[in-house]
Amino acid sequence: MKSLAAKNLKGKPLRTAVLVILSALLTFTVFGGTVIVESLDTGLASLENRLGADIMVVPYEAATQKKFEDMVLQGSTGYFYMDSSKLEMIKNTEGVKRVSPQFFLASTSSSCCSVAVQIIGFEPETDFTVTPWIKKSYGKDLEKLDVVVGNDLNAFVGDELSFYGVKCKVAAKLDKTGTGFDTAVFTTEETIKELIRSSLEKKMNDFKDIDPENSVSCIMIDVADGYTAEEVLNDINLHVKRVKAIQSAEMISGVSDSLSGVSGIIRILMTAIWVLGIVILLLAFTLSVNERRKEFAVLRVIGATRARLGRTVICEALIACLSGGAAGICLGILIILPFNDIIEQMLGLPFLLPDAVSIIKYVIIAVILSALSAVAASGTVAARISRIDTGVILRGDN
Repeated sequence: MKSLAAKNLKGKPLRTAVLVILSALLTFTVFGGTVIVESLDTGLASLENRLGADIMVVPYEAATQKKFEDMVLQGSTGYFYMDSSKLEMIKNTEGVKRVSPQFFLASTSSSCCSVAVQIIGFEPETDFTVTPWIKKSYGKDLEKLDVVVGNDLNAFVGDELSFYGVKCKVAAKLDKTGTGFDTAVFTTEETIKELIRSSLEKKMNDFKDIDPENSVSCIMIDVADGYTAEEVLNDINLHVKRVKAIQSAEMISGVSDSLSGVSGIIRILMTAIWVLGIVILLLAFTLSVNERRKEFAVLRVIGATRARLGRTVICEALIACLSGGAAGICLGILIILPFNDIIEQMLGLPFLLPDAVSIIKYVIIAVILSALSAVAASGTVAARISRIDTGVILRGDN
């Protein structure tokens, strides 16, 4: 039966090619769409883990700028500062469990990249957001002028990078997160203040009336048990002047809404294309059977049962659809995996590919759906074969 089905497919190369291409398109759509949606979900989860704080406090003026969220959530370049005295005031606020400052600085281009990068400094003694992430790639404490680079930067452990004329050593390269932080540089408070001093000496930055030595960019807050983030946030906004406290979850909600919208559109397109594809497959097999009525009648005369003819049609469909499905999956892997950074840039959302086990699972699901589609479309047509009147067809009356 398989031999007969294979010979039938070879005997009609144009029809076979159409079935294979259509199956490849359907499988590519399901596999590619599923991987993209899951990558967006994984990227959002990575972003949530990266923030790692219940509340973020920034200068009030910074919070009113559109670029602010891009800088905090996606690591885009820029900087803002507030007096470090705010840190002590916030630390003494009821409901605050722990706080840690961060320092932002946009660098000039360096040997690791063709554009400016965001440098993020943290205080090792108090930090609870960046350090756990760095520990996964680097188990030691960072020394002065040590930096840790994002996964997408063209820099590796042991390399030397220069920022504002200060030479820094790459101590570690972080795991990919699927966010803009993959192009950021992380270092300690001591190192980033050295970079700030150098940028001032070279007149490459203008901090106006702000003293960078006594300033912070952002204060990360972990809320104590028994308090809600909203309670602490309102207290800070009420009693600490010229700052803006923002819930991390509230910041992410905008990204989450955008992600839900994109994911929803992709799912709708996947469903529409799949339904349309099954309909086209059904029509293709129907036309094929109509063209081959005499062929089936001859096979019946020489002893083939109706059941065997039906199985032959289904076998042909499975061979064509599974071949196309394999091609569609290969196409999806060749497009999505190597070019995931470009996809991330096009979508403008956190994008992190699932692990290998999940991708294998999506491959299996796509293959099963391809096979089910072939059986569903060809099975309907195979049922029609059982109603063929051999005598009428061979007499040429139909």
